[in-house]
Formats: sequence, structure tokens, C-alpha cells
Amino acid sequence: MLEKIFKLKAHRTNVRTEIVAGLTTFLAMAYILFVNPSILGATGMDKGSVFVATCLAAAIGSALMGFIANYPIALAPGMGLNAFFTYTVVLHMGYTWQIALGAVFLSACIFFALSIFKIREWIIRSIPLPLRSAIAAGIGLFLALIALENAGIVIANPATLVGLGDLTKPGPLFAMLGFILIVVLEARRVTGAVLIGVLAVTVLAIALGYSAFGGIMSMPPSIAPTFMQLDIKGAFNVSLISVIFAFLFVDVFDNSGTLIGVTKRAGLSDEDGNIPKMGRALVADSAAALFGSLLGTSTTTSYIESAAGVSAGGRTGLTAIVVAILFLLSLFFAPLAGSVPAFATAPALLFIAVLMTSGLAEIDWKDITVAAPVTVTALTMPFTYSIANGIAFGFITWTLCKLLSGRWRELNSALIVLSILFVIKLGWLSA
Repeated sequence: MLEKIFKLKAHRTNVRTEIVAGLTTFLAMAYILFVNPSILGATGMDKGSVFVATCLAAAIGSALMGFIANYPIALAPGMGLNAFFTYTVVLHMGYTWQIALGAVFLSACIFFALSIFKIREWIIRSIPLPLRSAIAAGIGLFLALIALENAGIVIANPATLVGLGDLTKPGPLFAMLGFILIVVLEARRVTGAVLIGVLAVTVLAIALGYSAFGGIMSMPPSIAPTFMQLDIKGAFNVSLISVIFAFLFVDVFDNSGTLIGVTKRAGLSDEDGNIPKMGRALVADSAAALFGSLLGTSTTTSYIESAAGVSAGGRTGLTAIVVAILFLLSLFFAPLAGSVPAFATAPALLFIAVLMTSGLAEIDWKDITVAAPVTVTALTMPFTYSIANGIAFGFITWTLCKLLSGRWRELNSALIVLSILFVIKLGWLSA
């Protein structure tokens, strides 16, 4: 049956290899079980319910990818998008988390339509590669600021906006220890480095009496506090257009980059880098985001950590199915997730920030019309506490720099239209 569904022999793999690959991918991305409730919980959402929603969204998304596209790619609520959901849409802009879930749902519906009608390719071709790298780097810097704040390393300062926290307190010390541990484990190619770092800091903090222990296993908490609580009507607000676009924009490029990177490593793309079942993969991904918003979590997306499973031999959707099963089994570890303090998840956020900012190395810094918009995009996100603002300023700066420098031929209709819309949003429809 498995051979018939996943075509294991055609992909030169077997059941045992796919199971090992699935376990490897799960260990590499299981940190989301602890980080996502911590981030979304800051909005007032019930952490136990978010934990269940995270497990189910990851399980459903990974299963859809496995069965529909037959790719060894796992899904879960995306890092960066969950921070945008909490710190920008809810805490900064003042919307309720129910409305934010409605915005996630609408962006997923648009993404689904783009996938069905194959408009995604046109959008991706329209956005310059340096801007895509800048957006990823900006999200990384945004996550870094959140991580340092959660750890108590960066604090508010009325004179300078931000300042250095008290490094003699347990929180900053535990966070720094966790980050170094994750980096060292990753350098030594230890599978599940991020997960090990989070759990090691948690165990040490509990052992020393700086954090409470809630247990390891229990029956799953109720999902009722977040299930079907999205406010779609409230999301139909003109000031939320840029928010919906930001969810959509980041999801489209995050998915595309992940699919291209993982399938290339797995040898599933052709000589030109084209992915045979890209359409199916995007349909699975957008459907997963829809389910995630209904369950009560931020945008569900493909995980680059799937590359760990591919490195272990994963070549088919059976790898993703194994990940889905493991996320379902994780439902019974809610007490452990509740025992993880903020300073233990901060190192994970900071490490993801390191990975996301690495794209800046590909920028042509000698071209000032490229360097300026990239810098503006990346810095605006953390300094305005908004991914949407960073995207908006980046597009506007890119368009104006190219236009006024006499290099208008490097622009396209999509860039110009989006820049005009962002000017209107920032000037007249600012939240």
C-alpha cells in the first residue's frame, strides 16, 4: 500500500529510511511546540489551546503535503509570521487576536486562489531577489529583538528607546547559555539542536528553582478557547489590507524558497530548478493555513528544517506523514510545553534570526539603489515593530530609487502598483 501511494522504489528509498527521515525532521522543528504558544500567548490566547492548535495544524499540514504532493516537506505555524501576528497586529496595532486570525484566514484564501490559478509565479517574478532577501533578513532582525526582549537582555529606556538589561539576573544568563549551546550543537551537526537547547535550559532552570515544573504528559488541553474563534468580518477592514498582504507575501515567498531549497537537495527538481508538482505543494500549503486559522494559530507554512530529513534520506511524502503522526503524539506533552519559560524559547528565536539574516550576504552592496532599499526594509521591521511596515517602506524606497536614478527599466507594473498602494496605506490609512 505504501509503495502504491508514495512510489518508494521510483524514488530509490524504503519505509525504514522514510521513518528515520521523518523523525529527523520532527526533531529539527519540534521547538515550535514550545515557542508558538509562548509567542501567541502574549495576545491573551489560551496557551494550552494554542499548543493543541499548533500540533493539529502541523499534523494536518504535513499530512496534506505528504498525500497531495508526495514531497518530504513538513509544515507548522511559521516563525516570523507568529511574531508578526502577536507583536504587530495585536499588541502594536491594537486588533484582537480573533480579528488577526480572520486576517490569516483571508490571506490563506487568497494564497489558495493564487495557487489554483497559477498567479504565484507572476508575483514572484515581479519582486526583485534582493527585496526578498531583505524581507527575510528584516524578519530575522525582528525576531532577534523579540528574543533579546524576552530574555531581559534588551529593555526599554526612556532616554535611548532601548538599553541593556541586568545581565546578573537568571533570565539573560539562561538565554545566553541556551543560544551558545544551540550554536555549538548546530556546528557539530547534532540533529534537533534547537529543541535540545530549549529543553536543556528548561531542565536547568527547573532544577535550580527558577522555573516551575508542570509535568511531562497528560491528556491534551481543550482547543475550545481558540477553535473557530476567528473574526472574518472584523478582518474586512481597510486598514488591515497591508496586514493581510504581509501574511500573504511572506507566506508565498517563504514557501517558494523552502520548496525550491528542499526539493533541490532531495534531487526532485529538474535541471532548470523547476519543481514538477509545485502547484500541488502550494495547494497543500494554502489549505494547511486555512485549517490553522480555524484551529486557532497563525499562518501554517513549509519548514526549511525539512532539509534535515532529506539529508537523512527522505524522498517521498511518507516522511511528511511520519512527521504528522509525531505531531499528533505530541498532543500529550502539553504540561512540558507549559513548563518552558520565555528565557528558554528566546535562544531558539535568536538562532532562527541568525539563519534568516544570512541572506544579506547575497546582496550587491556596491549598487546603492539596491543597498539602500534593502537596508531600509531590514531595519524598518524591528524599529517599527512591524513586518508590514518594513515591506511597505522597502517597496516604496526601491521604486523611488530606481525611478529617480533613471533606471526605471528595472521596475515592473507590480512594483509600481504595490508601491502606490503602500504610499496610500502609510499616508492616509495608517492604523
